[in-house]
Amino acid sequence: MIRYLSFLLLSSLLMADTQTITIDECIEKSLSNHPDLKRLSLTLQKSKSASDIAKADYLPQVTLGAQYNPTNTFVMPQNGQFNTIHDDNWLLDAVLNQKIYDFSKTTSLIDASKQDEKIASLSLEQAKALLVYNVKNLYDIALFQISSIDVRKKDLQAKEELYAQAKALVIEGIKTKADEASILSALYAAIESLAVAEAEHERALAILSLYTGEKIQDNTKLEQRKVSYDMQEQESLRQSVASNNFELKAISEEIGKNALLYSAAKASNYGSIDAVASLSHQNSLNEYDTSMVGIIAKFPLYSGGRLSAQSQQAHIATEAAKESYNAKRLALNEEIETLLIDIKRYEYTIKTKEAIIESSKAAKEITHARYKEGLSTYIEVLDATTTHLYAELGLLEAKFNINKIQNRLAYLKGENR
Repeated sequence: MIRYLSFLLLSSLLMADTQTITIDECIEKSLSNHPDLKRLSLTLQKSKSASDIAKADYLPQVTLGAQYNPTNTFVMPQNGQFNTIHDDNWLLDAVLNQKIYDFSKTTSLIDASKQDEKIASLSLEQAKALLVYNVKNLYDIALFQISSIDVRKKDLQAKEELYAQAKALVIEGIKTKADEASILSALYAAIESLAVAEAEHERALAILSLYTGEKIQDNTKLEQRKVSYDMQEQESLRQSVASNNFELKAISEEIGKNALLYSAAKASNYGSIDAVASLSHQNSLNEYDTSMVGIIAKFPLYSGGRLSAQSQQAHIATEAAKESYNAKRLALNEEIETLLIDIKRYEYTIKTKEAIIESSKAAKEITHARYKEGLSTYIEVLDATTTHLYAELGLLEAKFNINKIQNRLAYLKGENR
């Protein structure tokens, strides 16, 4: 009775210590913890500041200046001669400059800075989507390895029982030492395979812990994910990716930004018209005020080829961004086509493996029974066991790969949750 109560107490303590975590919790913790997202958030704030800088060119620019000379030489004409006077002097002035018209150069630069802000925002969303994709894959790897460990434990148990049978049959003279040694080798291989699966499971949880910022124990319970297999038609999927993919959106914004910079570079060839006003107070032998209000027109005549080169660079950048967009869309369409083909292949693999599992299970049981009676060889037994094991692992791997493809398609469609 005491042992029974002790067992119940230990079981309850183990249950209490078991951690349960869902994929949504992993995603939310990773999104709030990953340093790349924090860095890109700062980049977005920096882009907003750059937009404010560009807008400042259309606002009045006011400067206040002061000058003081402790000693200065003044030349004064007197009776046909020039006399010099040494004295100090000082000057205070305020200058206001207001841009009137610059052939839309500043407007283009403001719009280009807004495009930069959009690109920074899309880069942040892209990083979120990539992080979510990685977290989903790690979570699925952990789930896959949990199932793989269960299968390999059953296989190990079967081979342990088979090895015990082989030793007993050797003693009875029904089997030889070669049978016992071969099955022992298969047993060691099963032990190694189980250790590899456990290590992969531990590694997935370790990386997931780094992403979430919290330690995930090996005995953590992971909830099974519900992944939708409602596949879109290829053309529909292409359109969805083209409309929602963050990389494509960012390249599209880059095209618009470079086009605006090209317009600004062309407008630089025409100069600008500014309104200027100044007020100064000077104490230099005499104390007096001066003021000025006027309009300044600046038209560049020759810049050593700088302005035309800048225009050419902006034009080339625009065309290069267009080709980048086309190349990226082509690569995405190629990937989509490959992923859809892979899904069909894995769906066929699932059906095949399920059929093999059913048939190999019966074959394994019959072969094991015949082996006990000395009617089957150890090779036949190991072949039947291996066929059943590989079928179960193949089924798990096919389902895992379909989940991985679904994760990839969600990432390509710009899903960041």
